[in-house]
Amino acid sequence: MTPTAGPSLGPLHSPSLRDRDRAEARARRNPLVWLREILMIIVVALVISSLLRAFIVQVFWIPSPSMHNTLVEDDRIAVSRIDALRSNVHRGDVVVFTDPGGWLDTEEPSGINGIVRDGLILTGLLPENSGHHLIKRVIGVSGDRITSDGAGALTVNGVPLQETYIKDGAAPSLVPFDIIVPEGCIWVMGDNRSNSSDSRFHQDDPHGGAVPL
Repeated sequence: MTPTAGPSLGPLHSPSLRDRDRAEARARRNPLVWLREILMIIVVALVISSLLRAFIVQVFWIPSPSMHNTLVEDDRIAVSRIDALRSNVHRGDVVVFTDPGGWLDTEEPSGINGIVRDGLILTGLLPENSGHHLIKRVIGVSGDRITSDGAGALTVNGVPLQETYIKDGAAPSLVPFDIIVPEGCIWVMGDNRSNSSDSRFHQDDPHGGAVPL
């Protein structure tokens, strides 16, 4: 018997653009696919945020009046981490640093407040060690000799310091001191000298009030 040909199925073809659009629309209606896409976006955002915080810039807010009138409460500042990584710190710079020990009396949040704080840190909306940072002005760097007689201007290496940034009416320092900044450290003071717990008030610390770079 001679075999007979079956019905023709027509030429094979790849899915049309309309077919693909329909398939993508069905996938989008699938809640699992939608959830996976959202999770991927969140993960990518967290990675980018972490890289920015680690190597480029970190945002802080000003909680106290110690830097009046340069910075006031609730000011937001973006701080470059690139200069800090290069130890590129000079006299007159304004710097943010983690409490070197005993400068602040900050209680760690607990319960739901602690969870929210940790989440904000993870997403980059709050800095690491949130609540344990200070912002001051660099008065001296490693090897500098800084003196104050408790009444007149400060001197750095025997030269009177011209401090136009000090809050109006504030004395350069009512605390007398004569120190040499240790190697690898900086000496910092707030612009609002009468309301700033800075290097002057921590001379009994291991670094004599100086802050390690």
